[in-house]
Amino acid sequence: MKSFFMTAVAFSAALASCQAPEAEHSGHDTEFQWKVDRFADIQVLRYQIPSWDNLTPQQRIYAYHLNEAGLAGRDIMWDCNYRHNLEIRKTFEAIISSDINKESAEYQDFLTYAKRVFFANGIHHHYSNAKFAADFDRNWFENTLTELGLSLNEEAMRAIFDPSFDAKKVNRADGVDLLLASAVNFYAPDVTQAEAEAFYASKVSEDPDRPVSFGLNSRLSRDAEGNLYEEVFSAQGRYANSIAKIIEHLEAAKAVAENEQQAHALGLLIEYYQTGDLKKWDDYNIAWVESTEGDVDYINGFVEVYNDPMGYRGSYETIVQVKDFDASARMAVVADNVQWFEDHSSIMDEHKKKNVVGVTYKIVTVAGESGDSSPSTPIGVNLPNANWIRAEHGSKSVSLGNIEDAYHQSAGSGMLDEFAYSEEHAERARKYGELGSKMHTALHEVVGHASGKLNPGVGTPKETLKNYSSTLEEARADLVALYFILDDKMQEIGLMENKEAGYAEYDNYIANGMMLQLRRILPGDDIEEDHMRN
Repeated sequence: MKSFFMTAVAFSAALASCQAPEAEHSGHDTEFQWKVDRFADIQVLRYQIPSWDNLTPQQRIYAYHLNEAGLAGRDIMWDCNYRHNLEIRKTFEAIISSDINKESAEYQDFLTYAKRVFFANGIHHHYSNAKFAADFDRNWFENTLTELGLSLNEEAMRAIFDPSFDAKKVNRADGVDLLLASAVNFYAPDVTQAEAEAFYASKVSEDPDRPVSFGLNSRLSRDAEGNLYEEVFSAQGRYANSIAKIIEHLEAAKAVAENEQQAHALGLLIEYYQTGDLKKWDDYNIAWVESTEGDVDYINGFVEVYNDPMGYRGSYETIVQVKDFDASARMAVVADNVQWFEDHSSIMDEHKKKNVVGVTYKIVTVAGESGDSSPSTPIGVNLPNANWIRAEHGSKSVSLGNIEDAYHQSAGSGMLDEFAYSEEHAERARKYGELGSKMHTALHEVVGHASGKLNPGVGTPKETLKNYSSTLEEARADLVALYFILDDKMQEIGLMENKEAGYAEYDNYIANGMMLQLRRILPGDDIEEDHMRN
């Protein structure tokens, strides 16, 4: 699971994915240019990687190959988002790389649209899921294609210029067929929700207490006879070429891993990519969550299910991260006290874990991201998602420290100056807002997502809660964080000097929901993104 700031920001790394005290920013280069571009509703930022200089040559090679593995799967994310995305992107890249007149108003209008597509990994908005309006001259575009000897198939052209065609990537509205109303390419265009539900209702895990994540790494397609089948994402199946390159770099990373635990986990991940075997995916996640030593870690795979309206299929993503030792040491107290938080939770006793195991929390420096994590990046992640693995083996939670820093270093005071309820609220936000946000992220990821357990015999959330599963999971984690951020325990364990940071986060959370998030979508659009819906 991920947590996000609800603002549209892209990141590009500058070598040397909730908020910190001012002292933590003292090492920043005051001349560093955080903001590099702005277009439509997007502001593009850069981030620093201060931990990079502390790595050994071997660790840098390790991080390099993990990052290259991520980049090798970039096209998978584009294709999963929408079936015509790759053809459209390659055509746009050819136009931008050409020597046509780049000063014309027509080209500039096209370039803004193209940048929005590049940012969202496709032609649908990364938050609202609504298709971008093609506010550029179609005649100019068609003439430019002819001039450059390029072409797009008829349906791809319609996808760009017909507002009603494949209008939403993900549509979770009540009363619609979730699949027919969604353009995401996890399902063949004519597969209905009822067909998909029946297909997976027939699948039963050998061990009901440790259910396999059916559908996580496949596309549900239809054969010539009209029967449904899964196109598995593997070196032998769909996306074989990209996955072969992913495996190549994972093999290279395994050869220079920091320790045997890392190498073992990578070996299982490679086997999973080679076969597509979801049992192997579970084996890998267990090995990964138990691999806690080393300075470099990563997230890699078909992971989060936010882009599937039915909550089965994971989007490809990678995050390569370097441990921030000082910040992690300060924040380790959250994980150290996770059993206390569970015991004192407001949920019913029968839903509490009697023994919370294997929870780790680190502040990390992001060294690279790809797929679903880029360019719109999370600020915190808690994995794995399988409830039974979390209960039996634990979970890893990370806050992406340099990503959060980039947000805060680039933020202005305009919204606060304009809309703060009083000068008291404004002063509290200036003094404690950054710390309050960081505490909320930590509690959301470590305590919120790690809390609670399913009753025996209850199905997985995607089976019981269906299209509301991810939304309610994010709401649950937020509510847990908001519940504990004003608890005296936060001062007792030394994370906050007083409750002011908690009050500041309440102010921020309400303002974010009322104002900031709604600036990310057009008036009248439905909210579809799970972190916004919650």
